[in-house]
Amino acid sequence: MSIYDNAGVALIPSGTKASKLYSVLPANGDGDFTHSRGSTATRVNKDGLIESVATNVPRLDYPLIDGVVQDCPALLLEPSRTNYLERTEEFDNAYWTKYDTSVSANQVVSPDGAVTADKLIENTVNTQHEIGRAFGFTSGITYVVSVFVKSNGRNLQIRGGNTATFPANANFDLSNGTIQSTSLGTAYIEDYGNGWYRCMVKATAAASSTTNVNFRLVEGSISTYTGDGSSGVFLWGAQNEIGLYPTSYIPWDGSGSTTRSADVCTNSGTSAEFNDSEGVLYAEIAALYNDGTNRSISISDSTNANRIELRLATTDDRIQYNARTSSVTQASIFTDAYDVLDYNKIAVVYKDNDFRLFVNGTQVATDTSGSAPTGLKELAFDLGDGSEDYYGKTKQLMTFKTALNDSELETLTSWDSFNAMATGQLYTIE
Repeated sequence: MSIYDNAGVALIPSGTKASKLYSVLPANGDGDFTHSRGSTATRVNKDGLIESVATNVPRLDYPLIDGVVQDCPALLLEPSRTNYLERTEEFDNAYWTKYDTSVSANQVVSPDGAVTADKLIENTVNTQHEIGRAFGFTSGITYVVSVFVKSNGRNLQIRGGNTATFPANANFDLSNGTIQSTSLGTAYIEDYGNGWYRCMVKATAAASSTTNVNFRLVEGSISTYTGDGSSGVFLWGAQNEIGLYPTSYIPWDGSGSTTRSADVCTNSGTSAEFNDSEGVLYAEIAALYNDGTNRSISISDSTNANRIELRLATTDDRIQYNARTSSVTQASIFTDAYDVLDYNKIAVVYKDNDFRLFVNGTQVATDTSGSAPTGLKELAFDLGDGSEDYYGKTKQLMTFKTALNDSELETLTSWDSFNAMATGQLYTIE
């Protein structure tokens, strides 16, 4: 007998439509999730290209490793964010101010597969060559500025026009795909293939004032030089968002700033898929950032009174398991030993006087006193009552109707993939 004979809900992100995320189990569709998002959003598709996904359609985001898709997709759930820049793919437009540069529109294939990337070209003056847009920053607010860029003989610097207002200044080596130097702010770089990189700088505004967001050309590592009249970079997809970390690209919608709504994913299962007396909640997940919030996945009675909760907690890198019965906490155990930005395979067990937390093949915490919750009927990417929405990436999510033993849990949280699990346990998905 396979442990998967007792599976209640099994999600391997693979099938979607508007307002629906399909689960593999149960076969009758009761395990399918309801998904909502009040706007379009972008993802990386199976071809490694950025594409827009319609309102309410879940995003199956493919991972890019060294610029190439090398794995199955993960469900991407993100909070609401606003791109405060306009003309995000139109650098030739007068919206962008050119400083000893010019722009030639639609010169090469961009990260979305269309010929929409613009060429930023330096002139022949001995000066700084850049393009920018004035923006009103608010003191104490953290912003992330990003742009997709490909070298045409030059590297790139992202900086605040007045760094006393927006203290951002970072150089990116576009030949090696590395951060060359950072004197202000926090820099990030991601490889999107075909020579394209998404370059990003995060900084907290030091004053409430208007200054530029600038994209500056760099010759080697020098930002003041005599241009040759032809070199530069290709640009596409500029973004300025408020937040502690960069999120997926938000294209300009044609009018002012553009907001991507939050993802909400709930309402999987019925009471038939869960066992009040005992069971397991298993997930393979990665956080978007250690952002000081609680992000939860739960089996519940559709409230927070009775629930089994897997939480990425406010404390950095904390994986926490909470069990609650009739509004009374029965167990609360955790570990801080794992990087939650990496994918971790996590299983939590519930049964009277038996609460266990497993991560990546190891039992890390237990509690042997408490009662299992009652009335369980919903699996959701939140706390059960609509709070503490889970924002992150999910490769697998499963529930079981029995409290698996330690050996089974070690195996469950050690497989490389769901397909490996299914094959290893001789389990057939129909």
